[in-house]
Amino acid sequence: MMGKILLCDGHNLAFRAFYGIRELNRSDGFPTNMIHGWLRTFWKLEDDFKPEETHVFFDVGGAKRREELLPSYKENRGLPPEGFSEQLEWVKKLTIALGYGVYQESGFEADDLIASAVEMSKKNDRQILIVSADKDLAQLIDPNVEQLLPPPTANPRLGWRILNEKGVFEKFGVMPNGILDYLAIIGDQSDNIPGLPGVGPKTASKWLAEFEDLENIILNAGRIKPKRFCSLVYEKREDLRRNQELVRLDSDVNLTLSKMTRPNLVDLKEIFDELEMKQSWIEAQKRY
Repeated sequence: MMGKILLCDGHNLAFRAFYGIRELNRSDGFPTNMIHGWLRTFWKLEDDFKPEETHVFFDVGGAKRREELLPSYKENRGLPPEGFSEQLEWVKKLTIALGYGVYQESGFEADDLIASAVEMSKKNDRQILIVSADKDLAQLIDPNVEQLLPPPTANPRLGWRILNEKGVFEKFGVMPNGILDYLAIIGDQSDNIPGLPGVGPKTASKWLAEFEDLENIILNAGRIKPKRFCSLVYEKREDLRRNQELVRLDSDVNLTLSKMTRPNLVDLKEIFDELEMKQSWIEAQKRY
C-alpha cells in the first residue's frame, strides 16, 4: 500500500483553532489566534502521522442540492465569530505556503469534496485519514479509510483519536454503512436536520440492528417497538427518506488533487513577518 494521505475538513479545524487559543493579536490589534492554532495543528499532524500528502477542503457557501430538499438546511447557523473571517484568508495562504493542497467549490460542501477525494484516492490504494470531528464523514470509513478526530474543545487531554470501523460501531451502534440511516432517523441538530421526534441514538441503532436499513424500518413500521412510534414512522416516511438524501455525501464532484510541493520558505517568511509571528518563522526554518 502507498503512503498515508490526510484529507482535512478546513472549516471544522479552523473553528477548533479559533476557540483553542484566545487573545492573540498583532501589535495593531489584528487577531492571529486562529492562525497560530492552525499552524500548531498541522505541525502536530506532520509530526505524529508523517503523511505523504495533505489536502485541505473549505466551504465557500451554498449547498444547492440540500437546500432544494430542505430550505431551512443549516439556517440555524449564525454568523462566524468576530475575528474568524479576517483570519480565514490568512489561514488559506499559510496552508498553500506549507505545500498542502487547498480546495473549495461553490455549490458543494467540504464534506462532498472530501468524499470525492476519498473515491479518487482509493483507486491508488492509499491509506486515508479524514481529519474532522464531523460525524457525517463516518459513512466513508472502511478498511482503508479512517477518521482522525481532533481533541475535544471541552476536554483537550483526550488528544487525537482514530475512528475505524470498530470505533464507529462502538460510538454509534451501527457500522459505517448504517450511518446514513442512523442520522436520517435521529437528525442532525448542527445542520438543522430534524429527526424523528422522541427517537434517540439507542432506539435508532436498535431498529437498524433488527431491520437492517431505513427502508425496511419504514416497510415494517407496524412491528416497531416501542409501539407509540409505529404510526409516526409511517407518517414521517418521506421526511426520513429526505433526511437520508440530506446526509448522503456527493462523491462524484469533479476534483483534481494537486501534487504536493515543498513548503515555500519565501512565502512563509512573508506571511510570518506580516503577522508578526517571529517564533513560527524560527520553527519553520528548523523544520524545512
